[in-house]
Amino acid sequence: MKPEELKERIPGSELRFSASRSGGPGGQNVNKVNTKVELRFNVNNSTYLTEPEKEKILYALKNRITAEGDLLIVSQSERTQQGNRKRSEEKFFKLLASVLTINPERKATAPTKASRIERLGEKKQRSMIKKLRKETGFEE
Repeated sequence: MKPEELKERIPGSELRFSASRSGGPGGQNVNKVNTKVELRFNVNNSTYLTEPEKEKILYALKNRITAEGDLLIVSQSERTQQGNRKRSEEKFFKLLASVLTINPERKATAPTKASRIERLGEKKQRSMIKKLRKETGFEE
């Protein structure tokens, strides 16, 4: 699933934003202006996600979900509140997309003939190096 698809599915009304003072760049402005943005999204109460999707999100992102069931995304890298708001939204949709994307299962394959020959050649070379180390050339 792509972040753009999720942006179309989940409306902005389900996202809650709050701002506070940031520790990021901004000089003296940091001490005066609330530029840090927290995005909260309640996974359990979302009407735009299916039950299996909710379960998958709750399991995969359990360390980012609060006791109330809110998924919490924080952004404080930009100098403006609008920039941090935009960045937190991007992070949110990318994170959800990565969780909801189904990765195809890997099919095991046999090694190719060329790779087997290469492996055996490397083994022969390695054994020759070790053999030469042992031989001193002196007969006792």
